[in-house]
Amino acid sequence: MSTLLHLKSVEADISGSRILRGVELEVRPGEVVALMGRNGVGKTTTLKTITGLLPVRAGAIMFEEKPIHRLATDVRARLGIGYVPQGRDIFPHMTVEENLRIGLVVHGRKGADAANALERVYELFPVLKEMLGRKGGVLSGGQQQQLAIGRALLCDPKLLILDEPTEGIQPSIIEQIGDTLRRLRTIPRADGTGLAILLVEQYVDFCRAVADRYYALDRGAVVSSGAIADLTDDVVRIHLQV
Repeated sequence: MSTLLHLKSVEADISGSRILRGVELEVRPGEVVALMGRNGVGKTTTLKTITGLLPVRAGAIMFEEKPIHRLATDVRARLGIGYVPQGRDIFPHMTVEENLRIGLVVHGRKGADAANALERVYELFPVLKEMLGRKGGVLSGGQQQQLAIGRALLCDPKLLILDEPTEGIQPSIIEQIGDTLRRLRTIPRADGTGLAILLVEQYVDFCRAVADRYYALDRGAVVSSGAIADLTDDVVRIHLQV
């Protein structure tokens, strides 16, 4: 299987402090990859280097075998990188429908293409269709997360990046989001490829339920990786447990 995203010995600093120390990571089309680790080990920093929100000090980020680490954030998004940050970043004073339509406008989707894309999101997250007229700020945490993921999907990404999607969400919605992620990787995109998902998550059971592979970060470096089925209790105890 070809590699969609490849981080090659990526280093990054924040305010003069080294955060990432030679991170190596690959994501292939149609798979879910979990980036795991305790708070403060560099997970969100890794995502920010991929999306262009933080510069790369050394190393390279390849997307579809082309370097992107010097490209602007909006250019990377148009190449097919969708990002749902921690905290979701929906527009609280806009309705659910307005939040979703922003995703369509940004990607330039119109007419039947836009209508079909919206219906796909409503099929994945039926609650959104029931709440189109509600302001984003009055939704529950789980509903806001579904809205944020739905909006990102309307940009037809090749890679969907999710930062802590289960944070502050009730168990029943966590299960629903997990089911949706499993479905997404089985639905071909318009170009026939499968959607790739890179997931930052501390909830080990959720990762085991939805991911194909994992990378464990500690002190800004990958200390363990492999098939999610091979994630051992020792790795969890040494590198992941709080």
